[in-house]
Order: sequence, then C-alpha cells, then structure tokens
Amino acid sequence: MYRLMPMLILVLLLPSCKLQEPSTTDNALETRSSVIEWRLATSWPKNLPGLGMAPENFAQQVNRMSNGRLHISVYGAGELMPALSVFDGVSEGKVQMGHSASFYWKGKVPAAQFFSSIPFGLNAQQMNAWLYHGGGMALWQEVYQPFGIIPMAGGNTGMQMGGWFDKTINSIEDLNGLKMRLPGIGGEVLKQVGGVPVGGLAGRELYGALKNGAIDAAEWVGPYNDLPLGLYQVAQYYYYPGWHSPGANMEFIINQQAFLALPDDLQQIIITAARAVNQDMLDDYTQGHIEALNTLINEHNVQLKRFPNEVIKQLKSTRDAVLFAEAEKDPMFKKVLQAYLENEQQVQRYFQYTEHALAQMTSS
Repeated sequence: MYRLMPMLILVLLLPSCKLQEPSTTDNALETRSSVIEWRLATSWPKNLPGLGMAPENFAQQVNRMSNGRLHISVYGAGELMPALSVFDGVSEGKVQMGHSASFYWKGKVPAAQFFSSIPFGLNAQQMNAWLYHGGGMALWQEVYQPFGIIPMAGGNTGMQMGGWFDKTINSIEDLNGLKMRLPGIGGEVLKQVGGVPVGGLAGRELYGALKNGAIDAAEWVGPYNDLPLGLYQVAQYYYYPGWHSPGANMEFIINQQAFLALPDDLQQIIITAARAVNQDMLDDYTQGHIEALNTLINEHNVQLKRFPNEVIKQLKSTRDAVLFAEAEKDPMFKKVLQAYLENEQQVQRYFQYTEHALAQMTSS
C-alpha cells in the first residue's frame, strides 16, 4: 500500500499539470533564426509599373507562402549591378535570383532570344503553351544549364507597340539609316534593311536619347510603360503593330546551386509563385495598356500610325533570313530554332481557324 501511494499521488496531480507550450515570442525567434535570405536583382527601375512590380509581387508571395522562411529582397537596376549584368550576377552567385528579359543576353547566349520574343513570333498565350506544354521549357533549361542558371517564365507585357518615331514610315526605304533603340533579333532585322539598331539603352534613358538626337526612334514596351516615361513629349508618331515583339516574355533566373540547396517545399513555392506572377503580369499589362493608350490619345493627342503592309511583309521575310543565318553560327540556336518554327507552324494553322478567322470576319 505504501508503495502505491507515490503513484496514486502522481495520477491525481496529472490533470492539473500541463505541458508548457512555446510562446509566440519563442516561435517568432525560431522562425527568424531559420530565415533564408535571398537577393533578387532586376533590369528595371525599382517599382516600375508592370516590369518592376512583378518581382516585388513574387517576393511577397514567396514570403507569405513560406511563412517567412524564405525572404527575398528585390533590387532595381543599378542598385547592386547594372541592368544588363543580371545574368552574370546570377550565374556567378553574386545574387540568388534575377528578373530580366532573355534577349539581353544575345551576345553571350544567342538561343536565349527565343524565350523572350522574336519578330512575328508567338504571342503571350502561345508562348505560355509552348513553354509549359510544348517542350519549350526543357529547351530553355538546356540553354541556360552551362551557366548554372535555372530559368522560369516571369511575366509577359503582351504584344508591344511598334515604337516612337519623329518621321512617317511610308516604305522600307524610310528605315534606311534610322537609328532606333531595338534590341534582340528585331534589331538584326532592322540592320538588314538598312537601319541602325541601338542596344543597351534602359527605359529611363530613352527620353534623353530621343530629345538630343542620339536616336531617331525607340521602342520600349507599350502604353503602360511608355506613358510615364514621357516619350510622347519627344516623338511625334506612335507606330503599330509591334512586329518585333508579339509577346515579350520576361524571366526569373535562379542560381542553380542556391535553388538546389533549398528544401523541396521552398523549391515548389518558388515554382508556384513564378507561375502565378507570370499570368498576373500579363493581366496587369493588358488592362494597363488599354487605359494608358486612352490617356495618350485623349489627353496628349498622340498620333497613332500603322506600318504599311509592304513594310511589314519585307520585315517578315528579312526575319526568316536573319534566323537561318544565325542558325549556321550556333548549334544550340539552330536546335531551338527548329523546335520553335515547328511549333509556330502548328500554332498558326490552329489560330487561322480560331482567333485570326474571327478577327478577319469582324473587321471586314
């Protein structure tokens, strides 16, 4: 009996005893101590509508979905590195992530241009279909693998405008000698028809370059970004359509070592957040372009001009010549070109019976 007393006392006392739960402060301290800090460098001015906000939205989503375990700090162009050094910065591990456009890396990775936009190529909807369900993403990963970079689609501006000009374009000859800010394959096409493509100019530099005559024309994105840059103040005509960029796809680029060092759930959070931002940015741009174009026309009396059909046809045939010439110089470019053109042909055939058919029928 005496031996049972200690046990009985213990049983009687158990209901009044509770295990002490960690306090909120303890949880917060534990969370802070386990936070993974990443830096994301962009090629855009901080908080620029559309382009600049996409990486900010991405970082916020990752922070919320990871419950603060992965914190990403976003830096605008020039804050950590020049706008066009983002690819190297990610590749070398100076930052874990970047947000930019793949056509900027044409000198280093010619095949990268297919994953942004090429003249007369895929629009935003078609690009997403190719990347996610048509084999495009696997090719993109293959192109960037030698640089230790993992690419992900990072938003789309939709079809761009043709650019700002100080003179009318009535024939292909009017492009001869024209100095125009036009990067990527579009710039090479312009060069082949006698123009002078000028690369390496960031958006905030275009106003001054147009004003002082350093360039004669410029394309940036479209109304949503062109309006706040004030380009309507230094160029008289706003041309369409944006033949050079039917759907400018942006990119998140991630240092491979940094990504693989993350636990599986954080990797999946990054993938999911990038996919969400990719669609959200396109939606934002679509509505933003609509509203900004109304402002340009109604408040600033911008003159819209359509490129002549003959000019567009000549630019299209020149594009094909440029692509095949580039393919002879670079095996990876040739591999991606073949896949891209096969997909493009199928896309055009399908859309001929759907969106394009309806547009032609309702416009006549």
